[in-house]
Amino acid sequence: MGSAVMTPRGKRNVLGVLVDVTDYATATETVVTAAHERQPLALTALAVHGVMTGVLDPAHNARLNSFDVVTPDGQPVRWALNVLHRAGLTDRVYGPTLTLHVLSRFADEGLPVYLYGSTEETLATLVPALERMFPALKLAGVEPSKFRPVQPGEEVEIADRIRDSGARLVLVGLGCPRQEIFAYAMRPLLDMPLMAVGAAFDYHAGLLRQPPPWMQRAGLEWLWRLGLEPKRLWRRYLVLNPAYLARLAAQKTGLWKAEPPDPATDQPTSFAV
Repeated sequence: MGSAVMTPRGKRNVLGVLVDVTDYATATETVVTAAHERQPLALTALAVHGVMTGVLDPAHNARLNSFDVVTPDGQPVRWALNVLHRAGLTDRVYGPTLTLHVLSRFADEGLPVYLYGSTEETLATLVPALERMFPALKLAGVEPSKFRPVQPGEEVEIADRIRDSGARLVLVGLGCPRQEIFAYAMRPLLDMPLMAVGAAFDYHAGLLRQPPPWMQRAGLEWLWRLGLEPKRLWRRYLVLNPAYLARLAAQKTGLWKAEPPDPATDQPTSFAV
């Protein structure tokens, strides 16, 4: 299981955010095992933007550091693990691709899945796309985002709906960082894994075009996304990417200690649903 990485697995400090040295096989197995054992688990896949949301918000950084699994979604995050910690990773663990690995296993093993987030229109396209890819997949429930903050007691109602559906996994597509806060807040209420999968819903619904493989390997996915959605994403990439590289250099040279905050344990008073 997994690739031949000699470095010990586990979490490593990337700009104060704890990211796992892992691969697709290991991350998938972790999710499947938690589903079988009815264990709560929160997983997210972080690219540069996701890491920088933690760097710029210490409270969110603490939430990220409480996640069971944080995969290196972007090539620059994989590079950071290799440069800072000699991780020896030969590939990133990209959220949309990890989603397919996990869904394949869940379909094979008859484990039902719950889709939470995005719009009704996106979900109406996503569901048949997933059913074409995985004919044996059992979808226990599909629930679009309300695009508003949670109301008092509503998180318990959402958890009850998910649990009553018979689901053994929740895929959360609310966008970064809303989906991470949702997964963090809901983990204590559910006996199953929650995966914050970001753009996976849009990609697999065919609403976002994937960049060519060479751009993905070269770490240029940000340039592709910027070209598709310049008005929405310009700040994410043109401001945060240089800030990420500068902080990475400072951590590597010892100019900045990048002390990771202790994992959060408090329940957020408000979060997006």
